[in-house]
Amino acid sequence: MNNSKDRYKKEEKFDFSVDQLAKAIFVINKHAKAATEPKFLYSLKKNAIEKLLSEGKAKKLGLHFSKNPKFSRQTSTVLISCGEYLFHLPPSKEDFQSLPHLGELDDQQRNPKAQISLNQAKALLIAYTGMKAPQPTNPHTDRASKQYISPFAKRFGER
Repeated sequence: MNNSKDRYKKEEKFDFSVDQLAKAIFVINKHAKAATEPKFLYSLKKNAIEKLLSEGKAKKLGLHFSKNPKFSRQTSTVLISCGEYLFHLPPSKEDFQSLPHLGELDDQQRNPKAQISLNQAKALLIAYTGMKAPQPTNPHTDRASKQYISPFAKRFGER
Protein backbone atom coordinates (compact mmCIF):
# COMPACT_ATOMS: atom_id res chain seq x y z
CA MET A 1 0.00 0.00 0.00
CA ASN A 2 1.36 3.41 -0.96
CA ASN A 3 1.67 6.01 1.69
CA SER A 4 -0.07 9.27 0.68
CA LYS A 5 3.03 11.28 1.57
CA ASP A 6 5.14 9.27 -0.88
CA ARG A 7 2.92 10.27 -3.80
CA TYR A 8 3.61 13.95 -3.27
CA LYS A 9 7.35 13.66 -2.79
CA LYS A 10 9.09 15.52 -5.55
CA GLU A 11 12.03 13.39 -6.57
CA GLU A 12 13.78 14.81 -9.57
CA LYS A 13 15.67 12.35 -11.71
CA PHE A 14 17.89 14.16 -14.13
CA ASP A 15 18.97 12.98 -17.55
CA PHE A 16 22.70 13.78 -17.70
CA SER A 17 23.01 12.85 -21.37
CA VAL A 18 25.23 15.05 -23.53
CA ASP A 19 22.21 16.22 -25.53
CA GLN A 20 20.23 17.31 -22.44
CA LEU A 21 23.26 19.03 -20.86
CA ALA A 22 24.02 20.87 -24.10
CA LYS A 23 20.40 22.06 -24.35
CA ALA A 24 20.53 23.27 -20.74
CA ILE A 25 23.80 25.15 -21.35
CA PHE A 26 22.30 26.73 -24.48
CA VAL A 27 19.23 27.97 -22.54
CA ILE A 28 21.38 29.26 -19.66
CA ASN A 29 23.68 31.11 -22.08
CA LYS A 30 20.71 32.60 -23.97
CA HIS A 31 19.10 33.92 -20.78
CA ALA A 32 22.40 35.16 -19.31
CA LYS A 33 22.82 37.58 -22.21
CA ALA A 34 19.64 39.45 -21.19
CA ALA A 35 19.74 38.90 -17.41
CA THR A 36 20.23 41.76 -14.97
CA GLU A 37 22.50 39.56 -12.81
CA PRO A 38 24.19 37.18 -15.28
CA LYS A 39 27.20 36.27 -13.11
CA PHE A 40 25.74 33.05 -11.68
CA LEU A 41 24.38 31.90 -15.05
CA TYR A 42 27.75 32.40 -16.77
CA SER A 43 29.62 30.60 -13.97
CA LEU A 44 27.10 27.73 -14.21
CA LYS A 45 27.72 27.53 -17.97
CA LYS A 46 31.50 27.61 -17.50
CA ASN A 47 31.54 24.93 -14.78
CA ALA A 48 29.25 22.64 -16.78
CA ILE A 49 31.36 22.95 -19.93
CA GLU A 50 34.59 22.38 -17.99
CA LYS A 51 33.13 19.24 -16.43
CA LEU A 52 31.97 18.00 -19.85
CA LEU A 53 35.47 18.65 -21.23
CA SER A 54 37.11 16.76 -18.36
CA GLU A 55 34.77 13.79 -18.91
CA GLY A 56 35.47 13.77 -22.65
CA LYS A 57 31.85 14.59 -23.55
CA ALA A 58 32.80 17.93 -25.14
CA LYS A 59 35.71 18.95 -27.35
CA LYS A 60 37.66 22.16 -27.94
CA LEU A 61 37.71 22.84 -31.68
CA GLY A 62 39.81 25.99 -31.94
CA LEU A 63 39.96 29.74 -31.39
CA HIS A 64 37.71 32.41 -32.89
CA PHE A 65 38.09 36.16 -32.97
CA SER A 66 35.48 37.53 -30.58
CA LYS A 67 32.64 39.56 -32.03
CA ASN A 68 32.79 42.34 -29.41
CA PRO A 69 36.43 43.00 -28.50
CA LYS A 70 37.20 44.69 -25.18
CA PHE A 71 38.87 48.10 -25.18
CA SER A 72 39.04 48.04 -29.02
CA ARG A 73 41.60 45.22 -28.93
CA GLN A 74 41.08 42.01 -30.83
CA THR A 75 40.50 39.07 -28.50
CA SER A 76 39.84 35.40 -29.06
CA THR A 77 37.43 32.85 -27.60
CA VAL A 78 37.59 29.06 -27.50
CA LEU A 79 35.03 27.25 -29.67
CA ILE A 80 33.68 24.16 -27.90
CA SER A 81 31.55 21.42 -29.44
CA CYS A 82 29.07 19.60 -27.20
CA GLY A 83 26.58 17.34 -28.94
CA GLU A 84 24.91 19.37 -31.70
CA TYR A 85 25.72 22.67 -29.97
CA LEU A 86 28.67 25.05 -30.18
CA PHE A 87 29.70 27.34 -27.31
CA HIS A 88 32.40 29.91 -26.62
CA LEU A 89 34.49 30.38 -23.47
CA PRO A 90 37.43 32.65 -22.66
CA PRO A 91 40.72 30.95 -23.57
CA SER A 92 43.52 29.92 -21.21
CA LYS A 93 47.22 30.36 -22.01
CA GLU A 94 47.47 26.70 -23.00
CA ASP A 95 44.63 27.12 -25.49
CA PHE A 96 46.63 29.68 -27.49
CA GLN A 97 49.52 27.23 -27.81
CA SER A 98 47.58 24.02 -28.46
CA LEU A 99 44.49 25.04 -30.50
CA PRO A 100 44.37 26.20 -34.13
CA HIS A 101 42.99 29.66 -34.86
CA LEU A 102 39.85 29.45 -36.99
CA GLY A 103 39.65 33.16 -37.82
CA GLU A 104 36.35 35.03 -37.90
CA LEU A 105 33.14 33.71 -36.39
CA ASP A 106 30.82 32.14 -38.96
CA ASP A 107 27.39 33.82 -38.71
CA GLN A 108 25.77 31.13 -40.89
CA GLN A 109 26.25 28.42 -38.28
CA ARG A 110 23.45 28.35 -35.67
CA ASN A 111 22.67 26.15 -32.69
CA PRO A 112 19.40 24.20 -32.87
CA LYS A 113 16.42 25.39 -30.81
CA ALA A 114 16.03 23.91 -27.33
CA GLN A 115 12.65 23.20 -25.75
CA ILE A 116 13.59 23.40 -22.08
CA SER A 117 12.68 26.06 -19.52
CA LEU A 118 15.21 28.19 -17.69
CA ASN A 119 14.25 26.65 -14.34
CA GLN A 120 14.68 23.11 -15.69
CA ALA A 121 18.03 24.05 -17.25
CA LYS A 122 19.26 25.62 -14.01
CA ALA A 123 18.14 22.63 -11.93
CA LEU A 124 19.84 20.20 -14.32
CA LEU A 125 23.15 22.07 -14.41
CA ILE A 126 23.17 22.70 -10.65
CA ALA A 127 22.64 18.97 -10.06
CA TYR A 128 25.32 18.12 -12.64
CA THR A 129 28.00 20.55 -11.42
CA GLY A 130 27.17 20.51 -7.73
CA MET A 131 27.12 24.31 -7.56
CA LYS A 132 24.97 26.04 -4.98
CA ALA A 133 22.11 28.19 -6.23
CA PRO A 134 22.45 31.81 -5.16
CA GLN A 135 20.22 32.95 -2.33
CA PRO A 136 17.85 35.67 -3.50
CA THR A 137 18.58 39.02 -1.96
CA ASN A 138 15.94 41.68 -1.89
CA PRO A 139 17.08 45.12 -0.73
CA HIS A 140 13.47 46.10 0.00
CA THR A 141 12.84 43.42 2.63
CA ASP A 142 14.83 45.25 5.32
CA ARG A 143 12.84 48.42 4.78
CA ALA A 144 9.51 46.59 4.75
CA SER A 145 10.15 44.85 8.07
CA LYS A 146 10.66 48.17 9.90
CA GLN A 147 7.60 50.17 10.77
CA TYR A 148 7.37 53.29 8.66
CA ILE A 149 6.85 56.56 10.53
CA SER A 150 6.21 59.70 8.54
CA PRO A 151 8.59 62.57 9.33
CA PHE A 152 5.54 64.84 9.65
CA ALA A 153 3.65 62.63 12.08
CA LYS A 154 3.80 63.46 15.78
CA ARG A 155 2.67 61.35 18.64
CA PHE A 156 -0.46 62.33 20.52
CA GLY A 157 1.17 64.38 23.27
CA GLU A 158 3.76 66.18 21.08
CA ARG A 159 1.47 68.66 19.28
